[in-house]
Amino acid sequence: MSIAEAAPVVRGGPAISAREWRMLLVSVLILLAAACVPLVVGGYALQVSISIVMYAAFATSWLLFSGPTNYIALCTAAFFGIGMYVTAAGVDLVPYPVLILASGVAGAILAAIVGLATLRVSGIYFVIFSLGLAELVRQCMTWGQHVFGTMSGLYVTVDRSEPMYYWQLLALTAVIFLVGWWIGRSRLGFALRIIGNDEVVAVHCGINTARAKVVLFIISSTFASIIGALVAPRWGYVEPVVAFNPFLSFQVVIMALLGGTHRLWGPLLGVIPFTLLWELISIEFPDQTTLLLGLCFLLIVYAIPNGFTGLIEDVWQRRKGGVAPGARNA
Repeated sequence: MSIAEAAPVVRGGPAISAREWRMLLVSVLILLAAACVPLVVGGYALQVSISIVMYAAFATSWLLFSGPTNYIALCTAAFFGIGMYVTAAGVDLVPYPVLILASGVAGAILAAIVGLATLRVSGIYFVIFSLGLAELVRQCMTWGQHVFGTMSGLYVTVDRSEPMYYWQLLALTAVIFLVGWWIGRSRLGFALRIIGNDEVVAVHCGINTARAKVVLFIISSTFASIIGALVAPRWGYVEPVVAFNPFLSFQVVIMALLGGTHRLWGPLLGVIPFTLLWELISIEFPDQTTLLLGLCFLLIVYAIPNGFTGLIEDVWQRRKGGVAPGARNA
């Protein structure tokens, strides 16, 4: 979407077009179909389906911030781990739904601190800091456990069935999509698109770039923490090396890039094939996962830099006889 196309959003609240209503209807039908998955599959297939929905929530929430701003955030694991630890620490003290809310609040507070400290400077500094954030939080958690004498980790005992985990994560994914759609139509989304195109121009247009980036970073990170709270009971045991595994951050970025970052639904096209491929890699090559993850990242960056959505739009433009988006950007 160009700035000219987005301009009516700034003037305030355009009515939902017929095309948008059709897209919403299609989305609802897809959601209903996805909700039926636990009714027809079970066992290993259901476990893989849960992973797909979890990563869809991760990649879409990551896209809310990194898509329009072009800032590559490598700190998903930090907020995921925060959500897991808040849930694990309070599971015997307060009701589980309260812990989900508390996890989101904890993630938002951490995101506000990190965002205010790093998003006022150029993007590269944010990328570097975000890469080390998960390790920083992991070390802090490890030190805290050592001080309080709980080096063995924490157990999370909540009675949930596998279909319940699936439906919870699916519902959260739907909420993330709705929030992303709303942001795309709002003043904040318009401001972030200008920031992504040229942050200097955005400043000269009078946009408070720091505030816009921090707000969206908080929204994105809050969802990552909530995912941690939803997944913690399924994992059953939480320790720093598991909760703050930086591997997760790279997986989410690769999935989003594979699907494409310029469409809200893009990550779905990357999450499904990559999750299935990663399941195969984990089974057949368990000792080479790090190497193969790096190779996947390089292949995506060099072979399909615009992701699957970019390929689809290129083919569509050629069929219409127009200029492909990739050619315009060349």
